[in-house]
Amino acid sequence: MHTRTLGQNLKVSAIGLGAMGMSQSYGPNPGDRQDMIAVLRGALETGVTFFDTAEVYGPYVNEELVGEALAPVRDQVVIATKFGWRIEEGRSTGLDSSPEQIRRVADASLRRLRTETIDLFYQHRVDPQVPIEEVAGAVGDLITAGKVRHFGLSEASAATIRRAHAVQPVTAVQSEYSLWTRDPEPEVLPALAELGIGFVPFSPLGKGFLTGTVDAATAFADGDVRHTIPRFSKDNRAANQTLVDHVVSLARRKDATPGQVALAWLLAQHPWIVPIPGTRRTARVKENAAATEVALSADEVAELDALAAGTGVHGDRYNEHHMSLVNG
Repeated sequence: MHTRTLGQNLKVSAIGLGAMGMSQSYGPNPGDRQDMIAVLRGALETGVTFFDTAEVYGPYVNEELVGEALAPVRDQVVIATKFGWRIEEGRSTGLDSSPEQIRRVADASLRRLRTETIDLFYQHRVDPQVPIEEVAGAVGDLITAGKVRHFGLSEASAATIRRAHAVQPVTAVQSEYSLWTRDPEPEVLPALAELGIGFVPFSPLGKGFLTGTVDAATAFADGDVRHTIPRFSKDNRAANQTLVDHVVSLARRKDATPGQVALAWLLAQHPWIVPIPGTRRTARVKENAAATEVALSADEVAELDALAAGTGVHGDRYNEHHMSLVNG
């Protein structure tokens, strides 16, 4: 596995692993916790050293899972988690990035993750009620105290990133980014390049759509978050099929899988981009990790860019409420 550097000095595997789906969002959760622990530990054996979780996943149970799985190999991995939600009676009820809440979340996450230091601590969503300078200062205090190593933001605008970075250097920004979600390109990516901040795309495979395994006929299981996403309506899936068909065709020519081509396209954008595809299967972890060996030519990258721009994407990537929480 190749490595990449986020920010100034956070070295991670070129492909990470998003653990959220092991505890929520994609239909019935896995019945055997030990199976998911095996996937997480197997990922390290494959060369993945960068693992992403959050207190709100579950809530809490995903951090506990990651903590149990990685405690025996803690010195070999980088763990990212997130703060920023108010959680009451087992569900998120709004945003809360007050300094007191940030400190509470850090201490609770440290316990669940079975570690003394959080490697990368993201603000999960920008809280309009708390100036970003206060958020950056609170995380800076945690860094000084040795509880956190690096500060991150998620789904933040370029202006917010600049304000935060002026108070406490931002190591990485996490947002949705893929061949069919290009929102960060006009403003966020240029700001990151200028400031020397890494970028961590989540849902780099379009929540499964770019793997070629989802089409207009796919029936999602009960509890699958894609039921609530406009982009995954039956009509929009049919309208978006042209892009996927091209990815599938290129994958055949490259002797690769469509998912590997989609990840290789991301890796080709900038050397400081580290995608974190999620999965519940060791075979898929290995497939995703092997995307680092798929080389796309400049012409192939341009071809994918032109097709994505020409066909466009039908449907928002979140429902109306969650769309209101991005680009803060």
